[in-house]
Amino acid sequence: MTKRKQKPFKPRNLLYIFVIVLLLGSLLSAIDVGGDKPEEVGLSSFVERVKAGEIKEIEVENEIVRIVTSDDVELVTRKEGSESLSELFSNYDVPTETVQAIAITIKDTTTKEVMARIIPTLVMALVLGLLAWFMIKQISGTQNKAMSFGKSATKDPATTKEHKTTFADVAGAYEAKEELIEVVSFLKEPKKYDAVGAKIPKGVLLMGRPGTGKTLLARAVAGEAKVPFFHISGSEFVEMFVGVGASRVRDLFARAKKAAPCIIFIDEIDAVGRQRGAGVGGGHDEREQTLNQILVEMDGFEENSGVIVMAATNRPDVLDPALLRPGRFDRRVTIDLPDKKERGEILAIHAKGKPFSEDVDMKVIAQRTSGFSGADLSNVLNEAAILTVREEKKEISNDIIRESIEKVMIGPARRNRVISEKEKKITAYHEAGHAIVGHYLGSRDEVHKISIISRGRAAGYTWKLPHDDNRMESKQDFVSDLAMMLGGRIAEDIVIGDITTGASDDLKKATALASAMVKRYGMHDDLGPRTYGKAHEQVFLGRNIQEERDYSEATAAKIDNAVQKLVADAQDTARKVFNEHRPEVEEIVKKLLENEAIEKEEFAAIVGKGPKPHTA
Repeated sequence: MTKRKQKPFKPRNLLYIFVIVLLLGSLLSAIDVGGDKPEEVGLSSFVERVKAGEIKEIEVENEIVRIVTSDDVELVTRKEGSESLSELFSNYDVPTETVQAIAITIKDTTTKEVMARIIPTLVMALVLGLLAWFMIKQISGTQNKAMSFGKSATKDPATTKEHKTTFADVAGAYEAKEELIEVVSFLKEPKKYDAVGAKIPKGVLLMGRPGTGKTLLARAVAGEAKVPFFHISGSEFVEMFVGVGASRVRDLFARAKKAAPCIIFIDEIDAVGRQRGAGVGGGHDEREQTLNQILVEMDGFEENSGVIVMAATNRPDVLDPALLRPGRFDRRVTIDLPDKKERGEILAIHAKGKPFSEDVDMKVIAQRTSGFSGADLSNVLNEAAILTVREEKKEISNDIIRESIEKVMIGPARRNRVISEKEKKITAYHEAGHAIVGHYLGSRDEVHKISIISRGRAAGYTWKLPHDDNRMESKQDFVSDLAMMLGGRIAEDIVIGDITTGASDDLKKATALASAMVKRYGMHDDLGPRTYGKAHEQVFLGRNIQEERDYSEATAAKIDNAVQKLVADAQDTARKVFNEHRPEVEEIVKKLLENEAIEKEEFAAIVGKGPKPHTA
């Protein structure tokens, strides 16, 4: 059972408790609790009893006179406050001998009376003073917030106690680290560069896909150089009030100059650094005002002032050209997805502190995670650890890691989904069609697993991974991929004599690939070695991508025919391969219906080695 995090105790709560207790005390003190009270008698009756010798004790407290009779009966009477007891007895002619026989006690209550009057006044003054102090403090805090509205939201590096990240914490990204080592060297030894008149770049732009480690690298630079690190997101500059973003930029750069040498890191700079002149908001657009201020501040840096601006984005194509010119972000570092070796190193870092079984091999995991970023790999091992706890195991096994990889790639398994035997059989033939066509056409992607367990939006899936990390693809690779994409649809047509909606995503991908082959890669003989159309992306009003035509209607018809022919030829090829290897298909379907999944080794035992994959 997890413990709830207790909220910190605030001093104002103590004041409220004190006021409540004080009010309750005053209320209770005013309540007459009753009880046995002595009988009150008149002053004349009291004097008569004294004269009669019936009184043995008298206690005087101001005007109150407490009496104890010879029968031990307690009585009380009242006298004038200014009249003493001796004056009272003298006025009533009480004999002196009678008075001397009584034990008389006089209580001095002057100090008590003074304290009883002063203390409540002091307490009330203290309470009122505390209330006034809290009100003034709250009002001044509100005014300070209003005055600091234009201050940057970044924390002061001197007050943060975060772990110092270094290049040792960043696996892979060798080229990026080599580019950034010069920045570290300048921050450590700026005089060495001044001596030869070298100017270190003022701005370093880190470009790469989400999760590739841009922020981690920026922190590593600061950690290696042991300098302050001002971290802020581009979206934190932009507010609904015009001029606030520019004010925050000025404040951030002013603080950085005082802390020099240091690093300013602006994450997601495309939030404020998009191209200007989009036609929305004019020159008074808050985002443009903020961008203008960033440009001015970077121009205003003194030579080798020790302040380096680093920024990260996964959309460098939308940045304003003024940001990228020499003197601003003139050094651009591209961070690619890690290759097999780098994935193994990243996995080794994230595997620290996690217990693995002896059969777990990080090299095998690295091979299975082609196309994963560093964040994806971290997520895979974290999901594996969570799944291990869920299954009440002590070590992370290979099976659990495989499950976590599939969960990250496709989605969680939907084992509770009820499907009919007919739908299960169609799914089995569909996935077998993908696997058989891809395998016997020598696709660059190797089949690692076939499953008819529903994951995410897919009824089943064929998990295929490339043989290597070669990022160059040939025309023959694309032709094989097209046929493999249509293998599932052909399987449905041949086996059940009908087409289902399960192939809709395959058709979408096949059409997109065929269109790219014709229009982007020039892989069609009739249309020649050129590209068709210019992708034009608007930089405002959301993600609205349009294509600017640079060809005629007659050429457009040829493009449509070429795309259609590529897809049709791929379908014919898939049909031929499927029919030639129907026995292997039936064996795969049989195993899928029995076990719901086939691993790489089982698939290889059914189909054999097959042809060698195409090389670019």
